[in-house]
Amino acid sequence: MAQNPARRIFTRGTYEESLRVSEILRSETVGGALLLAATVLALIWANSPWSESYFGLRDFQIGPESLHLNLSLGTWAADGLLAIFFFVAGLELKREFVAGDLRSPAKAVVPIAAAFGGVIVPALIFVAVNISAGPEILKGWAIPTATDIAFALAVLAVISTHLPSALRTFLLTLAVVDDLIAIAIIAVFYPGEMHFQYLALAVVPLLVFTWLVQKRIRSWYLLIPLAAATWGLVHASGVHATVAGVLLGFAVPVIRSKKMGGPDAGPGMAEHFEHVMRPISSGFAVPLFAFFSAGVVVGGLSGLKNSLSDTVAIGIVLALVVGKFIGVFGSTWLVTKTTKAELDDGLAWVDVAGLALLAGVGFTVSLLISELSFGDDAPHYDHAKVAILAGSVIAALLASVVLRLRNSHYRTIAELESRDDDGDGTPDVYQR
Repeated sequence: MAQNPARRIFTRGTYEESLRVSEILRSETVGGALLLAATVLALIWANSPWSESYFGLRDFQIGPESLHLNLSLGTWAADGLLAIFFFVAGLELKREFVAGDLRSPAKAVVPIAAAFGGVIVPALIFVAVNISAGPEILKGWAIPTATDIAFALAVLAVISTHLPSALRTFLLTLAVVDDLIAIAIIAVFYPGEMHFQYLALAVVPLLVFTWLVQKRIRSWYLLIPLAAATWGLVHASGVHATVAGVLLGFAVPVIRSKKMGGPDAGPGMAEHFEHVMRPISSGFAVPLFAFFSAGVVVGGLSGLKNSLSDTVAIGIVLALVVGKFIGVFGSTWLVTKTTKAELDDGLAWVDVAGLALLAGVGFTVSLLISELSFGDDAPHYDHAKVAILAGSVIAALLASVVLRLRNSHYRTIAELESRDDDGDGTPDVYQR
């Protein structure tokens, strides 16, 4: 009696999905380079003789006080610009699970499980290291839970690796689910002083925005004021304003309406908005946030040693380097064992290990949560920023070593995925 073939994970998706993911990753790679440049500039400026001008610029306040928006430039970047980042994340996540390859539960379970494992295990490691430090320190448990896709892709660009399309899709989806979990954590565990009347009022522009986009109305002069009103009211409510970005992203439809030709007529509104907003997010919003958030006075080798000797920093570094690896790799391995699945042909567990190490590159959201955990003026905040940088660099270096060892194999797969012997415009491997 013939046996059913084993279910495969990390299988190659459709050619259309591969092209879409490649386009997204190219945009994020450029954004990652700008992110690194902004971070280096902030660190140099903050540790230069002109450091006071950096912190003066970061703390400069602007905005209408009557609307509770007289904020520092650093806060505008964290609350305002990152709302754009989370809007794009919301669009991407909704599109993946409505129209992407991951609408199939069999394909979605692996990156979702890996994302949750990559959140839970680092949080547990941070808590274990700081269990006796008191509740104020334990507020930072969520700092090492996020993966920075732009930073990770910048690492891949530097080491010039040729990841197969299935691994690229996995990495992107892992990071997007990771971002969604992070925003849920921020909304639930890091609220400000709550003003429920503003939260109730925020529902009004959000519903109007939702109604307009569901009617496929793209008029910027209608949608942008409604999005800004939603953001402003959520900000005033005490819920972190970036939550508004995700809610607005989830409101946008993915599939074209029947009037516009239905799902087979081309990209829907979510993909259109993503094309427009992703360059703004990765090329402007995130690098500018990094510039205002990454600046920390290190204080030379003695200051670096002092920062990294703090249990907060130790917990963050261990969580990013060890916790992320165990969480992502272990969850993926458990899925294969519990479902009797196997890795797709041409891939090995060392490939999963390389991605699991790369997931330890946590930066943008980690910096945001560290600020929410400790505040601008707390010494632990500066120590956390140093640890986020150190842990991300260590994770990036380890991932680089593992992935570079497999680069010749990845190059072979990349050549296979680009061969089009019949000349019909679609690589042959996607037609099998």
